[in-house]
Amino acid sequence: MKKITSLLLLALTVTACNNSTKNPEKNDAEMKTDSIENPFFTVSSLPYQAPDFSKIKDGDYRPALQKGIEAKKQAIEAIATNPDAPTFENTVVALEKSGELLNRTRQVFGAMTSANTNDTLQAIQEDMAPKFAALNDAIYLNEALYQRFKTLSDKKETLDLDAESKKLLENYMEDFNIAGANLSSEDKETLKNINTQLASLTTKFTKTLLAANNAGASVFNDKAPLAGLSNSDLEGYKNPDGDGWKIPLQNTTQQPVLQSLQNRDTREKIFTASYYRADGSEHDTKNIITEIAELRAQKANLLGFDSYSGWKLQKTMAKTPEKVFELFNKLVPAATAKAQREADEIQKMIHSKGNDFTLEPWDWNHYAEMVRKAKYDLDENQIKPYFELKTVLEKGVFYAAEKLYGITYKERHDIPTYHDDVLVYELFEENGDALGLFYADFFSRPSKRGGAWMSNFVTQSKLYDTKPVIYNVCNFPKPAKGEPALLSYDNVETMFHEFGHALHGFFADQQYPSLSGTAVARDFVEFPSQVNENWALYPEVLKNYALHYKTGEPIPQALIDKIKKSGTFNQGYSLTETLAAAALDMMWHTVSEDEALNDANAFEKKALNKMKLDVVHAVPPRYRSTYFSHIFSGGYAAGYYSYIWTEMLHHDAYRWFENHGGLTRENGQRFRDMVLSRGNTLELEQMYRDWRGSDPKIEPMLKARGLD
Repeated sequence: MKKITSLLLLALTVTACNNSTKNPEKNDAEMKTDSIENPFFTVSSLPYQAPDFSKIKDGDYRPALQKGIEAKKQAIEAIATNPDAPTFENTVVALEKSGELLNRTRQVFGAMTSANTNDTLQAIQEDMAPKFAALNDAIYLNEALYQRFKTLSDKKETLDLDAESKKLLENYMEDFNIAGANLSSEDKETLKNINTQLASLTTKFTKTLLAANNAGASVFNDKAPLAGLSNSDLEGYKNPDGDGWKIPLQNTTQQPVLQSLQNRDTREKIFTASYYRADGSEHDTKNIITEIAELRAQKANLLGFDSYSGWKLQKTMAKTPEKVFELFNKLVPAATAKAQREADEIQKMIHSKGNDFTLEPWDWNHYAEMVRKAKYDLDENQIKPYFELKTVLEKGVFYAAEKLYGITYKERHDIPTYHDDVLVYELFEENGDALGLFYADFFSRPSKRGGAWMSNFVTQSKLYDTKPVIYNVCNFPKPAKGEPALLSYDNVETMFHEFGHALHGFFADQQYPSLSGTAVARDFVEFPSQVNENWALYPEVLKNYALHYKTGEPIPQALIDKIKKSGTFNQGYSLTETLAAAALDMMWHTVSEDEALNDANAFEKKALNKMKLDVVHAVPPRYRSTYFSHIFSGGYAAGYYSYIWTEMLHHDAYRWFENHGGLTRENGQRFRDMVLSRGNTLELEQMYRDWRGSDPKIEPMLKARGLD
């Protein structure tokens, strides 16, 4: 299972709105300005309209966002009050083309508040969040605008629209109806107030959690408690704020460093800092999340649904909360049973080392690694020298894409970036045609939120003749200066995963930006990225990139065999922790409007017990509610299950690849033509069925997890 992407991304991440584009018309109000100094007021002159970070200053965002909102409002009003009868061009396309300045600015602003934020940007983010919510309401709760769309929708079969244009109209109508366009005027005002409050609260959650993550770092002035870390690790953890060593928190409950640490007290200290980072500290989020959940329940009830999840799942593959719980019920018993067997093995290992304590969560990774060494003779430190970051990217991730899709790359050193760590590549089609720009931002830092994600600076659109400018962000430990960046295999998979999202964006082939690329449902968007993970261990790819960083020697076959044999190791733990997080998400979002949520911790405990996901004491949720940014600020509310849903899809899909010859250009082109290039232009079930030839089956996933 992948270390997950968070979203603002997929709310920022892989959600598509009308992105940065080039409008040749000069009468757009948003392009008129009294100043030429703000770089957002004009389209960037850089290749692909990439943002010019050599010119962008923190002070540019607020005026550009404010001017963009005002211009968008004017465009909406002009469409809604147009005296001419509604047509596809003067209503649907007009709305699709509105907001260029806002979209151009917001794409960059969203990237910076996630990957390189500061106090100034956070203050702007807090100020703008309710204004963005109000703008959304100004579109979807606008009665006159809605009636124009409804008029067109009612006669869409007579409009002579091509398939994508028809889908665009249908998509807007769904969004209008889901957003509450049918509500009374009084209820619309109530809904607007709820949406404004939610926008402020989710932004407050983001800011509070970032502070909690940074404050939760563990500082050590003595090297003894850090026994087990390599000299390279210790160099990487040198405290930038003073003497000693500082170990920052990852976004997940478990912390990768616990695997190596020999001192049990140190492990417990770091785990506890992670577990309670936003619970009881000065950066406590419990009241924020209960208020968010209560407001979401109120919103759902106002919109005619029993729960927020029932409302939120309307445009997904699952469709209903019942379908999600049905999936959970198929997986929970097998996952927890395997996790218990793994716990028993680890407990035996603890006793074999002369210890009599009971296995706790902070012990799991440390002793599980011992079990793995004993069972498979595999040591993570044996693997890392073969996984140097840039080699993995260029000779692994890019190489697999070349074999499947024919794309090639060239590193660009002339494109300004927002941080010195960011790499930029230009990608090309097999025939040499330009495909787009790719930014890679791999290392963790205090200004970056946790997790890994993909999004666009510029989205593909034939309407504006724009090609994609896409970025991947990760949180790999940064090596000491002069040292190589050596990755764990999990981090290698993360690189393949996030580039799978990027490919979905690069291969987009849509007229309209709001249907382009990754603008698909949550429980489909992770499918292309998870499929791409499979090529990390594909023999031809692995031998091309798994090269010893000192000698250049390829990884030995014996070590490859060990990696593959250990593939189902610890999968009970991995799936159980993910199911626990997904269950928490669904339970928070199936509460009724009148259900009291006074105690977030009590609610969490009750939810896990009800789902029978607390039966293995040493397996905590991948994210506790208090730091579950995916669902309380990242767009995954009632959607975290999608990682499991799409895992089912990707294992089923990889079986198709295996049955048809694996890593071939023919297979890659078929997948590109029928899935990756289609954006949101087809019903997703149909898209998958047309490509696969059948509906997805769960058995390949169970086999891959060792649960069959």
